[in-house]
Amino acid sequence: MALSCGIVGLPNVGKSTIFNALTRSAQALAANYPFATIEPNVGEVPVPDDRLAVLADLVSTERIVHASMRFVDIAGLVRGASAGAGLGNAFLAHIREADAVAMVVRCFADDDVIHVEGAPEPLRDIAIVNIEMALADLATLAKRIERLEREARVVPKVAPTLAAAKRLRAALEEGSPARSFPAESAERALARESFLLTAKPLLYVANVDEAQISQRGPLAQSVFAFAHDEGSRAIAFCGKIEAELAGLDETDAAPFRTELGIDRSGLDQLILSGYDLLGLMTFLTAGEKEVRAWTIERQTKAPQAAGKIHSDIERGFIRAEIVSFEDYARLRTMDEIRAAGLLRSEGKEYVMQEGDVVNFRFNV
Repeated sequence: MALSCGIVGLPNVGKSTIFNALTRSAQALAANYPFATIEPNVGEVPVPDDRLAVLADLVSTERIVHASMRFVDIAGLVRGASAGAGLGNAFLAHIREADAVAMVVRCFADDDVIHVEGAPEPLRDIAIVNIEMALADLATLAKRIERLEREARVVPKVAPTLAAAKRLRAALEEGSPARSFPAESAERALARESFLLTAKPLLYVANVDEAQISQRGPLAQSVFAFAHDEGSRAIAFCGKIEAELAGLDETDAAPFRTELGIDRSGLDQLILSGYDLLGLMTFLTAGEKEVRAWTIERQTKAPQAAGKIHSDIERGFIRAEIVSFEDYARLRTMDEIRAAGLLRSEGKEYVMQEGDVVNFRFNV
């Protein structure tokens, strides 16, 4: 199953509007009342990649296939969700199934759009979601610690895992998420095994109004400052405007973006940020039949990357013939690339790099 990024937040912050813009659909009900979304909406979204059009021109093919990633629009969360308030149990279960989290934070005032807490206060709204996820994690850990304590009386080697669980619990009680521990630590390993919500990579999405597109207002700035202090990431865009632009073709949308001072689509920012958050990268293939971007996890070796194309290629892998996209775009033909000595032959231990243009050699 493809890795997924869950779109979360309080009710009426713009999650479904953003999801519909991402998927260019009306799949999710975007309404001015809490819990318009009940069951999660799932959409596969192409990952923007300008390199594909360049390669398609060089090899004279019209078929371009983008990489894709999955977004899930999850029901809004309210205070007490960890104890079942609102759609709390469903909300938390659906987050647990996602691989990363994009938290939409409302950073605009609008009397016509209900806010469940009265008015937007980004840091308070972030705290509500984070606290509810931490409380759910503490409940999960309490059961795990109880079980580990019983096991440790009989199996002494369980003691280090029990100690890590208690350190995790202490961190959560002090307001630190599970992802604050080092990636290779015993705490993070335990958090992943236990499917803790606060262990998931997190991106904050400041949903601003049209007036803040060119310059962030104080509400959006507070989100960026919080993300920086936490060691997380943040982006900002106007979900309403992005939804309107998503309804136009690119030829019509471009002048409006220029007029609004938008250098890059906010949706593209979200897709690329989510892709990176999930630890994903892209390698490319280019031939007369098609140019395609393939998704792999970072640190993937060449045979496993070949397996993304077909399992037979992985089984019969001989070598990977690789040129960087930059060299391909500059020299334009394989003859020139070979003449410059820039076509590399890599074996089974080669770790794939972002933007590798690859031809796999294999035995049938």
